[in-house]
Amino acid sequence: MTVPFRVGLTRDILDARGEPAFGRTALGILDAVPGIEWEYLPQVVSEITADQGARYDALYVNIARVPAAAVARPDCRLRIVARHGVGYDTVDVAAMTKAGVIVTNTPTAMPRPVATTALTFILALAGRLFLKDRLTRTGRWHERMDNMGRGLTGRTLGVIGAGGIGRELLRMARTFDLKLVAADPFANDIELAYLGARKVPLETLLQTADFVVVCCLLNEKTRHLIGAPQLALMRADAYFINVARGPIVHEQALIDALRQRRIAGAALDVFEQEPVDPGNPLLSMDNVIVTPHSLCWTDECFHNMASTGLQSIVDSFRGLVPEFVVDREALLHPRVQAWRRP
Repeated sequence: MTVPFRVGLTRDILDARGEPAFGRTALGILDAVPGIEWEYLPQVVSEITADQGARYDALYVNIARVPAAAVARPDCRLRIVARHGVGYDTVDVAAMTKAGVIVTNTPTAMPRPVATTALTFILALAGRLFLKDRLTRTGRWHERMDNMGRGLTGRTLGVIGAGGIGRELLRMARTFDLKLVAADPFANDIELAYLGARKVPLETLLQTADFVVVCCLLNEKTRHLIGAPQLALMRADAYFINVARGPIVHEQALIDALRQRRIAGAALDVFEQEPVDPGNPLLSMDNVIVTPHSLCWTDECFHNMASTGLQSIVDSFRGLVPEFVVDREALLHPRVQAWRRP
């Protein structure tokens, strides 16, 4: 009797109706393959357990963390952890590699949606959109002359992290005749030049940019990359935008800079603690736009992420190496070698 290849999808991918937020179409990728059986985990979990690691060959994970304990038992069955998204800071990648479990993400689905999010924030801050919304709703129409927006022509956009998202933002921003700079030690100068951008040190970017956008991955090198010393370099009329991960920024330092009006304002789709504490001072500041780590979520974005992520599971079932493996070293592990096709 052939043992089915069991796939578990975390329930945090479901909407209030109990439907997959990415739509049903992408599930056809699993349904079309004989030998694969899939199900949603019985309940929403904040962390994958060893029992789940022993039950499933593959896990499709949204928000839930995947710790070392999930793959520590001898009866671990897990072959692949597929992340719904580009970030994988919620997965203990080193532990997965050691256990012979590959980790995948969905990087090609994210650059345009997240870059669009950053550009939305830039336009909203420059035009003082939310302030003018309040003026209109509260009968303060005649205050509009005292709340002038800021034109973008000739202003400077600084992108921290020139990976797929950062480069897509630079590409899109050229339409607005912005000056473009990027800080990323791994970025290619020539590739940036093709986009009309200059590679500069982080300090130079912070000192010169009108709009500072964080686009880099969260890892041990970028955790609290932006703290009080870095924020102190920004101009008083500059705006700070984070569409990457909250812990890249020292949040209290950002709160202090905003309270003291040492920078003009901020737009944040991410926070150090998520869900964000309702008492977080950022939520009550009139110079801050906040969204719940979801501004880039669209039907297009989620369908593309799910299609990429679920295909990686099918590839592993067929003995193929998925396209977007985070931990390439894991491919050399004996457990992975055992299921890989020659």
